[in-house]
Amino acid sequence: MAASMARTCRYISRHGKYILPRRLRPRLAFSRASSVTHNGLLLSLNRRGILKDSFPEDAAQDQLPRLLQSGCQTVYCGFDPTADSLHVGNLLAIVGLLHFRSAGHHVLAVLGGATAQIGDPSGKTSERERLSAETTAKNTQSIRESIQRIFTNHELNFHDSSKELGTVSVLNNLTWYKNQNVVDFLSEAGRHFRMGTMLSRHSVQSRLKSADGMSLTEFTYQVFQAYDFYHLNQIYGCKIQLGGTDQLGNLMSGHEFIHRVSGEEVYGLTIPLVTSTAGDKLGKTAGNAVWLNREKTSPFELYQFFLRQPDVNVEWYLKLFTFLPLAEVDKVMEQQREDPGKRLAHKRLAAEVTKLVHGKEGLESAKRCTDALYHSNVQALEQMSDEELQELFREAPFHELLVEPGTTVLDTCRKVNAIPEGPKGYRMVTEGAVWINHSRTDKPEQVLIPRLHILSNALTLLRVGKRNFYIIKWLGL
Repeated sequence: MAASMARTCRYISRHGKYILPRRLRPRLAFSRASSVTHNGLLLSLNRRGILKDSFPEDAAQDQLPRLLQSGCQTVYCGFDPTADSLHVGNLLAIVGLLHFRSAGHHVLAVLGGATAQIGDPSGKTSERERLSAETTAKNTQSIRESIQRIFTNHELNFHDSSKELGTVSVLNNLTWYKNQNVVDFLSEAGRHFRMGTMLSRHSVQSRLKSADGMSLTEFTYQVFQAYDFYHLNQIYGCKIQLGGTDQLGNLMSGHEFIHRVSGEEVYGLTIPLVTSTAGDKLGKTAGNAVWLNREKTSPFELYQFFLRQPDVNVEWYLKLFTFLPLAEVDKVMEQQREDPGKRLAHKRLAAEVTKLVHGKEGLESAKRCTDALYHSNVQALEQMSDEELQELFREAPFHELLVEPGTTVLDTCRKVNAIPEGPKGYRMVTEGAVWINHSRTDKPEQVLIPRLHILSNALTLLRVGKRNFYIIKWLGL
């Protein structure tokens, strides 16, 4: 199934905002008297808190519900590959696409292989460092694989098989720009943009007032973003764009461009930005990114991130990031209130998100690492792979040693430079500073014993003091 998913998969990003007259400000108000009550998808997404605003402003009340009821639609969201992985701040946009796909609609995830080289100025105080074409291509491929993995995990672990899924395509906007002639592009597309509107955008205004100003490259970003929506509308019949609240300006820009060129009516929906308890946006720019690629944030680390969320966030995150029915969320929260010490809601949240991002195997890995680290579970330690141990102890040195007859605790510690030479290192062992596989070891001359000091997976976890870990892989067993 994963292979078939990959074959159906083919990825952009939308950012920026206008300073709007009050009459044009978007809203997302679901009146029970309106036809939206008959559209389960929009109502459900609104109740979960996933939808925030719509554009045009009356779309949520009338036009968009009728469009979704008229048949299968195509929805897209974009992601600029400015790093080699997406992060938790991007996850909600993917979850939004998954909800639309589960309702039978087709979804497009658009990677900005072209726009990443231009750089989105929204929310930035200075221009992004230019990415080379080679770096952008590598980032794009890495993110493509990550998105495909998440869609596959959702289909395998969360989708109701009795309902038909829409298709998913991961595209790269470089494919429709790489052969564009710049003069033709400006002549055909540029004439539909007005300088006054472009200059009024908040992201432009804030940068023009800064000491460094704004480059022409960044200024044109909004043109490319709007053209992306137009291209997808023409080729894929896409009429709905999903993006973060900081992308509202680009949703509007695309809407105006399409309306001027073709007269088509298209719509934008925004999702809330996920913030930390301090109110900071989660992402690499804020310096608090929790990544979706295992190489940067392990399943264990992702699991712990959600497990450690403050109580005030848990119900909100269960609605946003999981596919649990709202009635089940209420039940989980009731269980949490009855016995807060068990932290059942936190554990359910962490498990659901980890399974979505890394699959069942990733969740099992996260639980093994949790048991091994926090519950001193030797059996869990024994079941861990080399990769899991290195993920769990990312800063720990990894050594491969040949098993030799008569190797002692002291020999082992010295071979991996865990203790100093001479009497001081010897005393550290005798004084109880050394732990092997979660057991204190105070006999320097103790010969290593299989299953006690060397686990059945040929690994040894050595700790000196409270935080100095060493991973040893034994060869020749």
